[in-house]
Amino acid sequence: MVEPKFLPFAAPMVGDDEINEVVDTLRNGWLTTGPKVQRFEAEFSAWLGGGVESIAVNSATAGLHLALEAVGIGPGDEVITTTHTFTATAEVVRYLGADAVFVDISPETLCIDPDAVARAVTPRTKAILPVHYGGRSADMPRLLEIARRHGLRVIEDAAHALPTTCGGKLVGTLGSDATVFSFYANKTITTGEGGMVVTRDPALAKRAKTMRLHGISRDAFDRFTARKAAWRYEIVAPGFKYNLTDIAAAIGIHQLKRARDFQRRRQAIAEQFDAAFGSLPLVLPPKGLPGDEHAWHLYVIRLDDSARVTRDQFIERMFDQGVGVSVHYIPLHLQPYWRDAYRLEPGQFPVSQRVYDRAISLPIYPGMSDDDVATVIRAVRASLE
Repeated sequence: MVEPKFLPFAAPMVGDDEINEVVDTLRNGWLTTGPKVQRFEAEFSAWLGGGVESIAVNSATAGLHLALEAVGIGPGDEVITTTHTFTATAEVVRYLGADAVFVDISPETLCIDPDAVARAVTPRTKAILPVHYGGRSADMPRLLEIARRHGLRVIEDAAHALPTTCGGKLVGTLGSDATVFSFYANKTITTGEGGMVVTRDPALAKRAKTMRLHGISRDAFDRFTARKAAWRYEIVAPGFKYNLTDIAAAIGIHQLKRARDFQRRRQAIAEQFDAAFGSLPLVLPPKGLPGDEHAWHLYVIRLDDSARVTRDQFIERMFDQGVGVSVHYIPLHLQPYWRDAYRLEPGQFPVSQRVYDRAISLPIYPGMSDDDVATVIRAVRASLE
């Protein structure tokens, strides 16, 4: 008996260029942070433009930690972020002994609500950590204005946001202190595991580079490839082990070249979904502002009040039909650690709670064929019956 085809929720799209670059890396004898990482960083900065510097790391979580550490977040400080995110966004605040302050999301964008941010600022607040949810930009002009008014730092969680624009500018080139991208396997481009810290602040960049590799004052690549004896180094801080490998960077170099093509395919799939689902008892994902680009990392539908199935029933029916789906996210106010540590209740976050209760993330990735898209559409319609 032939097993029916299962369409996964997400799958990376890796081609011969990535494979050949990895093979070249294996053959050239430099596997850890070296020439391919330096090339990836330089090409990433050039791709974004805006005079930014890029620091490659082994995950976006590491990047957020480094960025917050570099701007001086520490014990007693507060960092405002959204409950509607993955735990990594907030856990890095606790790594530094600071407190995460959670606020609700905007029903129009599903990103952090600037009004809620403004109300949450206290004398202990030191930073805002917005999340660009699903590939749509948060309201950065308002968030940056709040930050300027109160003297706060801004670190953007852009794990979903390559390439996303805000006011016609790419996320990563806005007015924040740093932006952190993710290259996890299901993201818009991938290195398997990995991330990038992007900043225009030379002091922040220098600190992040030092702290990503044990607080050593010189990169290992520079030390080990010098033509003269260069074995001396200094430990200037108790750093971390957050460096990206050349093997991973080899993949990223060619994924970056395909980022625009990947986004166009995701956009085309989103448009097919929009056209197919408009008459169904669903709330479709927020679009970007006119003229702005949506990365479409996620396509999140929500059951409306007239739907005759629950969210969990809908998910079961989709899997029964061979289509993988997910939920983004189980909000942090429902997770035992955050709920208990900060005594959080669902009523504090009504928008996030309502979105969570009704949300389903559908497959949307560039490797999907039109037949795959049609399969998802048929499964959605059948699951609502």
